[in-house]
Amino acid sequence: MQIEIDNGSGFCFGVTTAIKKAEEELAEGKTLYCLGDIVHNGMECERLRQMGLITINHDDLQRLRNVKVLLRAHGEPPETYELARRNNIEIIDATCPVVLQLQKRIKKQYEAGDGQIVIFGKKGHAEVLGLVGQTQSNAIVIESFDEVTKLDFSRDIYLYSQTTKSLDEFHRIIDYIQNHMQAGAKFQSFDTICRSVANRMPNISQFAAKHDLILFVCGRKSSNGKVLYNECLRVNPNTHLIEGPEEIETAWLQNIETVGICGATSTPKWLMEQCRDAIQNEQ
Repeated sequence: MQIEIDNGSGFCFGVTTAIKKAEEELAEGKTLYCLGDIVHNGMECERLRQMGLITINHDDLQRLRNVKVLLRAHGEPPETYELARRNNIEIIDATCPVVLQLQKRIKKQYEAGDGQIVIFGKKGHAEVLGLVGQTQSNAIVIESFDEVTKLDFSRDIYLYSQTTKSLDEFHRIIDYIQNHMQAGAKFQSFDTICRSVANRMPNISQFAAKHDLILFVCGRKSSNGKVLYNECLRVNPNTHLIEGPEEIETAWLQNIETVGICGATSTPKWLMEQCRDAIQNEQ
């Protein structure tokens, strides 16, 4: 049986940077808190927990004083920075540069005045909360194409996207809005989807097509993981989503000649390698 790990899978730049910053602080023996899971992968979070990283939520943050807190790649709204300043918390800011740029653009648009700021994204997702926070919570979030009808097409619309959403669905939303805008109202869209995620779609399609069995290794909380997994499944129905090697079922490996192992931008390479090793030990 041949087993191939997809070269294009694994941490994106933003996640790699956040983890590196955490490791550097922990290597010095310092106490470091992280606001939310540093990455949507339970096993990587556990690895860093064992190194000393303490994951907290926003309620915990309010009670902390005089400590170091890492902000992960997803970014945070302005209130988080203000709270940190009041509580004398030192921020280790690992917000992805792509997300940071998007936050600035949305803030500038909001401060410019009228119109609806619309964000195509997952409600409650950390990145989206950070984006909505730039507008004093006035931005409208639409999760899917089906929700585009709730917009007011008689008013100006400025459309942005969470960085990890589907490019195809974003373009469908753009087309619908363009076709329904009323006279006198202006529409502008800004393609803010991260190419390190979007570019994985065609690559992962080709990868999924050339193997008998695909194991998509991913935390079940991962937004981009869902998108990439569904693309694999579309191309290759013999695709299984797993969080780690313990979820691999022996029955899947019967009469299989080639196995492809791939994952999300939040999937560590070492975890995909563990899955490969587990299959090799079965043989």
